[in-house]
Amino acid sequence: MGGEVDLYTAPQLRNELVDALEDGARRLVIDMSRVEFCDSTGISVLLSAMKRSRDKDGDLELVAPKPAVMKVLEVTGLDEVFVIHADLDALPVAAGTGNAS
Repeated sequence: MGGEVDLYTAPQLRNELVDALEDGARRLVIDMSRVEFCDSTGISVLLSAMKRSRDKDGDLELVAPKPAVMKVLEVTGLDEVFVIHADLDALPVAAGTGNAS
């Protein structure tokens, strides 16, 4: 994922995350390293996907959010809600999980 996650691009992200979950993924790993901006619509999509994933005993994890995105997460308190990894090397590998990025 890259560029901006906003009112215009969030529906595509939502569709991809829902498709991954419907295909059996439980653990969603979102590489945010190329996302320059994420508005409330994008945050809402991520929260919804996290809830759906957790309902299936999985989770949604964010990897390498840029400072502007991290600031939004911190200001909203969502840095305490999402599992966030500094980079792909910090990502634990779990057997039998699916990834969407």
